[in-house]
Amino acid sequence: MKIGFIGTGVMGRPMAGHLIAAGHDVFLHRVKDVSQHLIEAGGKALGTARAVAEAAEIIILMLPDTPDVEAVLFGLGGVAEGSGPGKLVIDMSSISPGATKTFAARIAETGASYADAPVSGGGSGRQGCVPDYYGGQFGG
Repeated sequence: MKIGFIGTGVMGRPMAGHLIAAGHDVFLHRVKDVSQHLIEAGGKALGTARAVAEAAEIIILMLPDTPDVEAVLFGLGGVAEGSGPGKLVIDMSSISPGATKTFAARIAETGASYADAPVSGGGSGRQGCVPDYYGGQFGG
């Protein structure tokens, strides 16, 4: 599967690593020095969130706060510019529920689906176990 992953911090880094280890094509954006091992393991670094969205079928966000998610989705070169029918954006960030509804509606305008799946539990993703919750609508 072609998966985009944006946000390779404390929680996202191990999640992206598990996807790479499972054999998925993983496209990354915002890769910092501490996450370079993901590239060495087979992840592909791309220059913009738009490029990640264009390359992937599923785009996963794991970002710190609402303004970060909004910028990655709708800023210049953002995910929305590369989204469209057949794409699924999964936001695993723990952000404002009101903003999430707005973001989902805006992504739906591109023809893509949007799922809200915030996680909790800190860096426990290293063990492959992160509690999460899901809300969304599929099928554009």
